Amino acid sequence: MPRLIPSRLVAACALALVFALLLSTGAQAYQRLIGPNLRVVGKGGKVLAERSFAVNGDVSIKASPNANCFGPGTGGSGKSVKMKEATALGMLLRAAKFTAALKPLLITDAFDFGLGICGVGGYKTTQKLSWYLKVNHKGSLLSGDAVKLKAGDEVIWALASYPYPRELSLAAPFSAHPGVPFEVSVFSYDDKGKKKPAAGVTVTGASGPTDAAGHAMVTLSEEATLIARRGKDIPSNSERVHMCLSNGLCPVP
Repeated sequence: MPRLIPSRLVAACALALVFALLLSTGAQAYQRLIGPNLRVVGKGGKVLAERSFAVNGDVSIKASPNANCFGPGTGGSGKSVKMKEATALGMLLRAAKFTAALKPLLITDAFDFGLGICGVGGYKTTQKLSWYLKVNHKGSLLSGDAVKLKAGDEVIWALASYPYPRELSLAAPFSAHPGVPFEVSVFSYDDKGKKKPAAGVTVTGASGPTDAAGHAMVTLSEEATLIARRGKDIPSNSERVHMCLSNGLCPVP
C-alpha cells in the first residue's frame, strides 16, 4: 500500500505534464495560425493593408524587369525567386496574393545584398522615397528577405523619405457607451524603437488633438474604427471600438 501512493503521484505528475505540453503545443499552433501583424503604408500615409497573416512554408515571386526604380540596370531578371514566408518580405509577398491594394508588387533581384522592393500597389520608390521596414517598432538594417519573423511581431512597410518619420501607436478601449466620452492614448516610436507620448495628434472622433501626455477624448454614437495621424508620421494601427448595448452590457474581446 505505501508504494501505491508514490506511483499515483508519478502518474498524476505525468498526466499534468502531458496536459501542459498539449496546452503549450496548442498555444504555439494558435500563434502560428494568427501570425505576425502586417501594416503597409503608401505615399501620403495611405494605409494599403493591416492584418495578421500566418507564416508557414515558402513563397515565391518573379523578379520583375519593371522593378527599375533604383536606376538604369536595376530591374529584376524575370526569374522566379523563393524565400521563407516567415520573413518580412515573405510575409509581404504572401499578403499581396490575397490583398488587391498591394498589387502589383515589384521586386528586383539585381542587388547582391538581397531583394529590393521597387513598388507596392502602384506606389514606387523614387529618389526621395523608399520602402522603410520596421519590426516591433525598430527600423531594420537588413533587407526584408533576411529579417526573420515570429508570431506576434509587428511589421510595418512604409513608403517614406529619409530621415524616416516616427511611427504612431494608438491604444483605445474595445467598447464604449454611445455618446459617452472615453480616453485614448497615442505614442510615437523613433527608428531605434524609443517610445514617448505623442502630442498634437489627430484621432478619429476626438474632440481635439492629443495633449502633452498623448491623451485625447473621443465620443462616438456608433461603432467606429479609430486611427491616429500627425503630419508625415506613419499613421497608427487602427482600433475598432464597439458600442455597448442600451441595457449596459458591453462587448468584450
